[in-house]
Amino acid sequence: MLLKPKIKLNRITDITPDLLARYGIRSLLLDVDNTLSTHHGQMLTDGLPEWLAKMQGCGVRMLVLSNSKEKRVAPFAKKIGLDYISMALKPLPFRFWAALKKAGSHRRDTAIVGDQIFTDVLGGHLAGVKTILLTPILPETSASFRFKRAIERAVIRLYHIQNTEE
Repeated sequence: MLLKPKIKLNRITDITPDLLARYGIRSLLLDVDNTLSTHHGQMLTDGLPEWLAKMQGCGVRMLVLSNSKEKRVAPFAKKIGLDYISMALKPLPFRFWAALKKAGSHRRDTAIVGDQIFTDVLGGHLAGVKTILLTPILPETSASFRFKRAIERAVIRLYHIQNTEE
């Protein structure tokens, strides 16, 4: 079950304080590419600023955890007002644990939010945090990403992963 997310949703803004409370989640580790913005983009997804304010207003701790380089992650994290860890080497758990420490969070009440099964979900399970898988904002065009997404679709069918209903 290392590849099966705890929660499956379409967009970041589908995550609500009530949903987090139901699963005992008080902290979120947020992927950037195809989760908060398009792959390598700097534009915020629709509703992201309001969603961030709502989560912060409810006391949810958030930190960006990305495999991208600092020159990509730092300006984005600054734009949304969150601390970050770049070059996370997901799915390896070590930077997840560093993110927990940096955010002052505990594994039992933290979730990773991302769009990839083999980095975000697998890494979250290896690190001992809950996992929230989102539908990618836009499909990637490279051959390696198309191949990876085809395997992810097979995993989703295998585990019968459906969107979590509120």
